[in-house]
Amino acid sequence: MRDGAPVDARRGGGLWPFAALSAGYFAHIGFFNPYLPLWLQELGYGLWAIGLLTSLQSATRLFAPYFWGWLSDRSGEPVRWLRVCAGVSLVLSLALWWQPMPVWLPLVLLLLFTHTSAMMPLSETALAHAVSASGVFDPRRYGRVRLWGSLGFLVTVLAAGVWFERHGLSSFPFWANATLALVVWAAWAMPRWRDPPHTHGAESGRIWPVLRQPVVAWFFASMFFHVLAHVFIYIFFSLYLDRLGYGKGVIGALWATAVVVEIAWFLTQGRWLPRLALGQWLVLASALTVARMAATAWGAQWLGVLLLAQAVHAIGFAAHHTVCITLINRHFPGRLGARGQALYSLIGYGCSGVTAGALGGWLSSHYGLSAVFEAGMIAAAAATAAAVVVRRLGGA
Repeated sequence: MRDGAPVDARRGGGLWPFAALSAGYFAHIGFFNPYLPLWLQELGYGLWAIGLLTSLQSATRLFAPYFWGWLSDRSGEPVRWLRVCAGVSLVLSLALWWQPMPVWLPLVLLLLFTHTSAMMPLSETALAHAVSASGVFDPRRYGRVRLWGSLGFLVTVLAAGVWFERHGLSSFPFWANATLALVVWAAWAMPRWRDPPHTHGAESGRIWPVLRQPVVAWFFASMFFHVLAHVFIYIFFSLYLDRLGYGKGVIGALWATAVVVEIAWFLTQGRWLPRLALGQWLVLASALTVARMAATAWGAQWLGVLLLAQAVHAIGFAAHHTVCITLINRHFPGRLGARGQALYSLIGYGCSGVTAGALGGWLSSHYGLSAVFEAGMIAAAAATAAAVVVRRLGGA
């Protein structure tokens, strides 16, 4: 272990553990999130219960990422806590094989999500150190690492779709075990280091002055509504397509379409990002998400419309994600980094996720699953309006 970012992590070859962890984590997400609702449905849960159980992942993001981020910032060792979260997650995933009592599965999912929800904020904190030079975040190098996460997602979302179509969902726990084992291996391959406590000045531990800045508040507001629209897709898209009669293979292919364009963006984003200001990218991403939600709600009976809607993911998710990570690193430097990433997870995927799970479950039960995506359209419009304010404030 050494103070500061490790030398080998700043070289191209030294980034492979970060790429491996990104691939492993998103390989886990690639089957877990799309097919968890279908697995729960096979176990006999109704729409309302499925919405609540899947929203547990978002509920844990209300507290877990910030807790782990606080530990990381206090110690300056994100990799240490990343290894803890990965190891405990693997052990907990073994409990998915049994349902001995009604409260067992909700408890296991709650504990599992408490640890998996912290892994990406901690990983992003470590990666930001590795791809920054003289404190300046390099989105080109970040994209070259992050695309491996998209590849991991693509492999499992396709493979799981084909496997579950042919063999059913009984092997769902095994997929969780295998992908989390890959995460554990990658976390232990990652170089461990410690950020010096005073690298960024005496104010490095004070987060409230940053949060009180109007541009930061509006950024988080825009991000909340933007991710809210996407979480509606993460939770209900597979169920929606299943109800419309699409097979699991087609469902997997539609998820894969979004990931392919996401990979293309991460691979080439160094060319495109400089063409617009960060605030302009925020506005564009949210505006395109409005169109994506409308197409999903009103045109899902046509496969071609769904394919076009999924292609919007390149800007609506991938470009938006990189811009958010860049802004987080700009406003939350040094030992504010892990908490900044945690707030991104907490507000973007915690608050919005709980809202999407509960609201989407209620809407789908009373008005049908298409109403969920109409709500997503409204959320994306609110994100666009807030992004316009961020742009006008000149902080992005």
